Amino acid sequence: MRPHARHEVRRTKARARYERETVHAILDAGRIAHIGFAVETPSIPPQPFVIPMLYVRHGDALLLHGSIASRLMKRLGDGVAACVSVTMVDGLVLARSHFHHSVNYRSVVLFGRARAVDDTAEKAAALACFVDALIPGRAAESRPADRNELAATMLLRFEIEDASAKVRDGGVKEDPADLALPYWAGVVPQSMRCDSPLADPSMEAGAALPPSVLRLLSAQEARA
Repeated sequence: MRPHARHEVRRTKARARYERETVHAILDAGRIAHIGFAVETPSIPPQPFVIPMLYVRHGDALLLHGSIASRLMKRLGDGVAACVSVTMVDGLVLARSHFHHSVNYRSVVLFGRARAVDDTAEKAAALACFVDALIPGRAAESRPADRNELAATMLLRFEIEDASAKVRDGGVKEDPADLALPYWAGVVPQSMRCDSPLADPSMEAGAALPPSVLRLLSAQEARA
C-alpha cells in the first residue's frame, strides 16, 4: 500500500507503516472501529458522524453490522465516502516532564466505501465470522442466526481503498537536561486481558466452560 495524499502520515513520519501485513495485524488485534462519514439529507443539515462499531476483517475489507432500521447504517451502505480508525494502546509512557508523557500505540486509518450485503447465506457466514473473531471456535458452540434475525440485521462490507498505520513503541524520549531530575520515568505496559468467566444465572451450577473459552484462557496464561 503506497501512500497517497489522503492517507500519507505527515507528522512523525518514522512511525508510519504502509505494509498490508502491518495494517492487517493491527486490525486483527482490535475489536472496535470508529467509522466517520458525512450525511446530508433534506431533514438533516450537512453533518459529520463518527460511530463506534464492532468489526471483523475479511481479506482487504471490514465487515460491519447493525440494525436494519438504522438510518445511518443505511446511508453508509449507500456507498458514501467513509474513514475508519482503529487504535490499540500498548503502554503508558511516563517521562520526567509533562511534555514528554505519551503512550505506546498501534493505529490504522482506512479510507473506502461500504456496500450493503443482502444475500442471506453471506449474512449468516459473516455473523459466524463476528462470533469467531471474539473467541475462535465459538461459532460452532452457539446457535446460528435464524431467518428473522438475519432479516433484522444490516450487514455492510467496507472495501479498503487506502490504509496507513502508525506505531509508537519503545521507551521515554527525554530532554537531556531533564535526566538528572528526581522523577521516575519509564513505561507501564498495557494489554487487553480477560478475567475469570462469569456464567449466566440461568446456567446450571458447575456447568463446564466450553472449549473456546478454555483455549482463550490457556493462551492468555501462556503469554503471562
